[in-house]
Amino acid sequence: MLDILQFTFIQNALISGILVSIAVGIVGSLIVVNKMTFLAGGIAHSSYGGIGLAIFLGLPILLGTTAFALLCAGLIAFLTIKKRERIDALIGVIWAAGMAIGIILVDMTPGYNVDLMSYLFGSILAVSNTDIWFIFVVDLFILGSVVLFYKELLAVSYDSEFASLRGINVRFFYTLMLVLSALSVVSAISVVGLILVIALLTIPIFISESYFNKLSYIMISSVLLAIVFTVIGLILSYYYDLSSGASIIIVAVLTLLISKAIKR
Repeated sequence: MLDILQFTFIQNALISGILVSIAVGIVGSLIVVNKMTFLAGGIAHSSYGGIGLAIFLGLPILLGTTAFALLCAGLIAFLTIKKRERIDALIGVIWAAGMAIGIILVDMTPGYNVDLMSYLFGSILAVSNTDIWFIFVVDLFILGSVVLFYKELLAVSYDSEFASLRGINVRFFYTLMLVLSALSVVSAISVVGLILVIALLTIPIFISESYFNKLSYIMISSVLLAIVFTVIGLILSYYYDLSSGASIIIVAVLTLLISKAIKR
């Protein structure tokens, strides 16, 4: 099995997979604890508009997707911070609008005939050095934000009203969590794609929550689980010629089912 490590694309895939696991493990914990999974899903799918925008304008895919995802995160934060009762409808509109914009812009791009399936379902074996550096910077930003504001994020996650009474700017940290979600989504596109990214953001956390109650422990264990899922999924995809993103998620789902069975 170690013979596959001689290939550069496998090395890049493993490095990017581990880096993405750090992002999704930490941010996914915040998403699940704050019950923001649907919001993260809205950001993930609407960011397809950024892919279409980048293709249409001839910009780097990462640049266009990141800018669009951050824009959507800011818009979602602005619209939902005081209108939680209409959150489903608002996210649904942003979700659909983002994907529609992306599809239309790709259709309008003259002579563009590249298969977009890799953006929807991931193509970890095609990760470039630029992708790796981008994910590395995203990890640094996420780790720095969580270490610097851990107490505040913890307070907002478990009791936002109490946090507000203590003088914590709940709106800022709510927006920060959405921004971190957007960055995690963009970094995970190359690994599992836009369609499957929410599974990678949530399944490790669902498993970790069954065994730990402390947020920091959930984050650490989720990171480790995401790394295991990514590595095993990558190995399976290489030897059996399967889609890497789908293989990673199947490994995660099977582990979740086994974990729940053991707990019972």
